[in-house]
Amino acid sequence: MWSNRIKFCFFSVLISLTILLVSCQEHVYPTDNEQLSHEEQIVIRFSHVVGENTPKGMAAVKFAELIKERSNGHVEIQVFPNGVLYKDGEEMNALLRGDIQMIAPAISKVTTLVPEWSVMDLPYAFKNADEVHTYAESEVGQSLMTKLNAHNLFSMGVWDSGFKQLSNSIRPLKDVQDLKGLRMRIMPSDILAEQFSSVGAYPKRIDFNTVFHQLQKGNVDGQENTLTNITSKNLYSLQDYLTISNHGYLGYLLLMNHEFWNSLPKDVQTLLIETLEEVQKWEWQLAENLTAERLEEMEACDCIKIHYLSDEDIKTWESAFEPVYSYYSNNYGKKYIQALPKNQSHH
Repeated sequence: MWSNRIKFCFFSVLISLTILLVSCQEHVYPTDNEQLSHEEQIVIRFSHVVGENTPKGMAAVKFAELIKERSNGHVEIQVFPNGVLYKDGEEMNALLRGDIQMIAPAISKVTTLVPEWSVMDLPYAFKNADEVHTYAESEVGQSLMTKLNAHNLFSMGVWDSGFKQLSNSIRPLKDVQDLKGLRMRIMPSDILAEQFSSVGAYPKRIDFNTVFHQLQKGNVDGQENTLTNITSKNLYSLQDYLTISNHGYLGYLLLMNHEFWNSLPKDVQTLLIETLEEVQKWEWQLAENLTAERLEEMEACDCIKIHYLSDEDIKTWESAFEPVYSYYSNNYGKKYIQALPKNQSHH
């Protein structure tokens, strides 16, 4: 009997030591994905509405591949492009409900929740992407990120699409007055609506996935977007004129459901953040390269008449859009405008 008790105590101590040693070790993921049960694997459904051949589409795939590789399959990012899972106007609510865990909407899409974010939509607010990145990483930019937390959103970074250009099927847009009377598709943003209204155009808020059909039906005359988005959806095939205006930045916020984020183990959070930082820099360079490539392709195809605004033209256009800045200041204050890179020399 004593022999059995000694054996029992020995094995109890051995099991306790084993548990203690395992708990003290850093978590190691299984090396064989087939070993993972449904409960063990962490699945993050990442929905977005643009094409797979855009900077965002390609970065989403790269992010998913790196996470799967680095977690040995423990964390799986399932990417759903082109609005196949949720359309442009649906994905935010789906994220907030927890039906999906991650989206990368255009910054304009969050302005209905945090209107101060529309500072990013102000015409000619930034000269280049570097200024955008500096602003986003500044104290005032981070305060905008924090405002999203109150809406169960956790911001993980910013991806570029590039700068927006103008296209339409009515006439060349050489002077800002040429916009007058045109029906222009915009994203859901009061600032973008004010941008076109201030120069006599008619802004129409239309989901990105239906822009082609709306142009095709003649419900709108033109639109504003980046060259990678214009080409990926073949929008230029329905337009006669393109103006390289670089009048506004278009970027995406990497958003995760905040409640879901808080439920993730710390090591998984670290893996996601560190990988996203790497992919973000890669995506920035990709957006710049693809934008240049798409412009060369459109110049070579001779399928749309392209007009370039000169530096003097841009000054004139920027001046014409000054009322939009007043609109922002009157509604959301001057803090975020004063912090723009172009206004720093005045302080």
